[in-house]
Amino acid sequence: MAHQVFDQMAKRNASAFPWNSLISGYAEQGLYEDAVALYFQMEEEGIEPDRFTFPRVLKACGGIGSIRLGEEVHRHVVRYGLSDDGFVLNALALDIFRRVLRDGYEPDSVAISAVLSSVSSLKLGTQIHGWALRRGMEWNLSIANSLIVVYSNHSKLDRARWLFDKMPERDVVSWNSIISAHSKDSEALVYFKRMEISGALPNRVTFVSLISACAHLGLVKDGERLFLMMKESYGIRPIMEHYACMVNLYGRAGLISEAYEIVVNRMEFEAGPTVWGALLYACYLHGNVDIGKIAAENLFELEPDNEHNFELLMKIYGNAGKLEDAERVRIMMVERGLD
Repeated sequence: MAHQVFDQMAKRNASAFPWNSLISGYAEQGLYEDAVALYFQMEEEGIEPDRFTFPRVLKACGGIGSIRLGEEVHRHVVRYGLSDDGFVLNALALDIFRRVLRDGYEPDSVAISAVLSSVSSLKLGTQIHGWALRRGMEWNLSIANSLIVVYSNHSKLDRARWLFDKMPERDVVSWNSIISAHSKDSEALVYFKRMEISGALPNRVTFVSLISACAHLGLVKDGERLFLMMKESYGIRPIMEHYACMVNLYGRAGLISEAYEIVVNRMEFEAGPTVWGALLYACYLHGNVDIGKIAAENLFELEPDNEHNFELLMKIYGNAGKLEDAERVRIMMVERGLD
């Protein structure tokens, strides 16, 4: 009956929504082959699937038990540019995990870690954690590291800390994971001190999280000390992310001139969008029109389609009472098709 109504819809090809609804209905009722057939009909009629289409189709592929179909749908995910979409990645991870278990394979730690790195759902991450626990794999280094990230990404810091403290062994990824989990609070510095005492060597990723924590806490001197330590004590050359963190450190503290000084005089290479973006945001926070304009103009060249940069400059002008300049930026957005 539902399919008959669908066939008679005058605007069924206006978007993926009606197709998604019927595919979902078939999958929920266990009519997996009908769901997959409808997806391929959708393709034939030229309707572009969206991020909500593929989780439903992948569920149907899993129900059929066809590896070939699943692989083909995976290729479609890439073709439509959705391979980085968290919602789709979660469905892919679940599909792969279910197929592996159904086919009688015991996935190794590398496979489990890869699935966990794709998980955006706390529920699924917890289910995989339970599966690993039942098989005595919970304390495998790569799995434990991945679980720390899963829990910290969902603000379950108590679970992340419990896992970290119980780990029988740790590597730099373990330390980076727990420090990153606290990249907005002072515990990041506490864990770094523990890392130093343990003899583990930090890397570039470690200092990105540490300086970021200092920026959020307003600890300018500590951030400067860590940046210097990174270079002089550990021989790590700063990369773009470190400079962006330093600009953020100064910028959040209202030290806009110091932040700008880093960009124009202290970097060994041309500043990228992350650096200029941090500077523009700092100018927005503290109402610096002149440097904000410079940062925005560089971003307009580097990211011509990023409307957020235009909006921030408009707000800077608006907050300063420069309404004509704000209107000029709005017109520029319209001319670029961003409004």
